[in-house]
Amino acid sequence: QVQLVESGGGLVQPGGSLRVSCAASGSILSINAMGWYRQFPGKQRELVAAITSGGSTNYADSVKGRFTISRDNAKTTVYLQMNSLKPEDTAVYYCNAEIITTGWVVRDYWGQGTQVTVSS
Repeated sequence: QVQLVESGGGLVQPGGSLRVSCAASGSILSINAMGWYRQFPGKQRELVAAITSGGSTNYADSVKGRFTISRDNAKTTVYLQMNSLKPEDTAVYYCNAEIITTGWVVRDYWGQGTQVTVSS
């Protein structure tokens, strides 16, 4: 059993900052890439940022220079530091991870989602 638990969403004013976290737990042998996606009402989920086990990162053009993705040393927790937030960043943010579980099964897991609202 594997779980991704997110925390840190909320309401912030335009120009403000917020950090969301996602911790993986369970029968995990290894975690490959981890990432953050977001979903606007009525739209498909879109990639915000991703980080490999080696630390390589990838960002959506809309967040480059404002958001930073990172992982802890144990590589089971991923963070998204969001600065200079804009109202158009308002969305539900989901954590994603490619996890190898006991039995060497590889699959994608998703967190439950956390609401980020940017509004004055």
